[in-house]
Amino acid sequence: MSARKPQALRVLSVSNQKGGVGKTTTAINLGTALAAVGERVLIIDLDPQGNATTGLGVARHERKVTSYDVLLGEGTLNEAAIRTSVPGLYIAPSDQDLSGVELELATDSRRSFRLKDALAPLRHQEGPERFTYVLIDCPPSLNVLTVNAMAAADAVLVPLQCEFFALEGLSQLVRTVELVRSSLNPQIEIQGIVLTMYDTRSRLSGQVESDVRAHFGDKVYHTRIPRNVRVSEAPSFGKPALIYDLACAGSQAYLKLARELVTQERARQARAA
Repeated sequence: MSARKPQALRVLSVSNQKGGVGKTTTAINLGTALAAVGERVLIIDLDPQGNATTGLGVARHERKVTSYDVLLGEGTLNEAAIRTSVPGLYIAPSDQDLSGVELELATDSRRSFRLKDALAPLRHQEGPERFTYVLIDCPPSLNVLTVNAMAAADAVLVPLQCEFFALEGLSQLVRTVELVRSSLNPQIEIQGIVLTMYDTRSRLSGQVESDVRAHFGDKVYHTRIPRNVRVSEAPSFGKPALIYDLACAGSQAYLKLARELVTQERARQARAA
């Protein structure tokens, strides 16, 4: 039997134009969980707030090259990538300079493709140092940063909070993905929808889940991320929840999600082979 072909780099934009749905929490903890199951993962913090960066314990003095520098062509992703405390997990950090990138790139004809261009060398890397997943943590708005993420990504991973207006925000995101597909990135697709902040005691969570599954079918992951105090506490200690408290329900859910995502990816590659 021949060995399985090494996985091509899979770039996922973690996006939702609504704030407070668990984008950064998902990027950090899914990235950690993927690393825990043997993947080599780079998180790109593309949010000027830099919550993914601080949530992984990266101090300001460690941010020598940031995603801002990468977008302006003043540094590469390999130069920006900082090794985290999690083996196999790296982060390209953010800083507040990112908030001015729209003006900086205003006259650039390739302003929507700066991140795609920066990712190109990573797609061609080989050997044990190559990344297998890139997760892009996006800001909660449709601006040049989110457009860059979607133009560069293979697919969009959508964290969806189980609340009343969830479907409204999701339909807006679907329209954005369709617009990007028609104008910037013909290959982009929705990788999957992750139900976050799920409360098993709440009828609303169950209703939102039913509605989302009715609309999107198997695009919705089986794994649900529960509301969990330990997951909420972890960023203040500069740690992913899986390092802060591996046994908590939220950490276990992200491990399950990582396994589900890897299984999904292997099936997709097998179909493409």
